Amino acid sequence: MTTELLLAFIAFAFVTSVTPGPNNMMLLASGINFGLRRSLPHLLGISLGMLLMVSAIGFGLGELLKFFPPLYNLLRYGGAAYLLYLSWKIATSAAPQANGENSGSPLSFIQAAAFQWVNPKAWIMSIAAISTYAPAQPIATQILLIAGLFALINYPTCSLWILAGSLLRRALQNPRRLRQFNYLMALMLVLSLYPILLPPPGVV
Repeated sequence: MTTELLLAFIAFAFVTSVTPGPNNMMLLASGINFGLRRSLPHLLGISLGMLLMVSAIGFGLGELLKFFPPLYNLLRYGGAAYLLYLSWKIATSAAPQANGENSGSPLSFIQAAAFQWVNPKAWIMSIAAISTYAPAQPIATQILLIAGLFALINYPTCSLWILAGSLLRRALQNPRRLRQFNYLMALMLVLSLYPILLPPPGVV
């Protein structure tokens, strides 16, 4: 990669990682409901999931989906069902106990990593990263460089959403306010289903 292309990719990775999407809305909700420390495995899982997804797209998964649409449709509608389930979990999250801890549990490291495969924004980001910034015939080191940089940039930018949630945690200790916030986050997660109805560019 040239220096100019590398800087352009870093800017792309930063903007797409820091802007709202299913991951960041869930991290914000997790920061409020569970705090910073308990949400860290969720954050790490997202970064690992993005690393694996960008690598897989670069090594040919995008072409496989292009030539085998039923697999893409399975991922798309499976993802929609899982997002609806996560929305329901957020909406019905229990109020904090007397010690301030939520009785539920945040997404685990493995769950967050696996979630990227049904996250519509993650698919779009990964495909755009490879199709726009990788050479026409990339070698393995170039693909791994793009995937590694994406994960490296993704971690601190997404952590801002957990931090924001943890800072809002005190203001939302009132069970009624917390329920209202969780309903709003669940609704926004449902609205994020819209891209699932559209095929990511370059796949189908």
